[in-house]
Amino acid sequence: MFPPREPLYQWGQKVRAMADLVNDGSFPDHPADALLVAAGAVGEVVNVGHHGESNTPIYLVEFSERLVVGCFEEELSAS
Repeated sequence: MFPPREPLYQWGQKVRAMADLVNDGSFPDHPADALLVAAGAVGEVVNVGHHGESNTPIYLVEFSERLVVGCFEEELSAS
């Protein structure tokens, strides 16, 4: 098991999607592979956790009032 990596982004921080974010099956009310967030969209980190196996940070990012998406660090940049 890997030691936990410290997150780059913190709660409340504005971040930008670096690539299109598509449905990986986490959103059952959207078709598989449907576009959830377009590259360049700005959101706010609302929670930070860690991926269980790799201990890498996972961010819950609110991109709109009704859309909170789990993102890896490589999918985000500081806004």
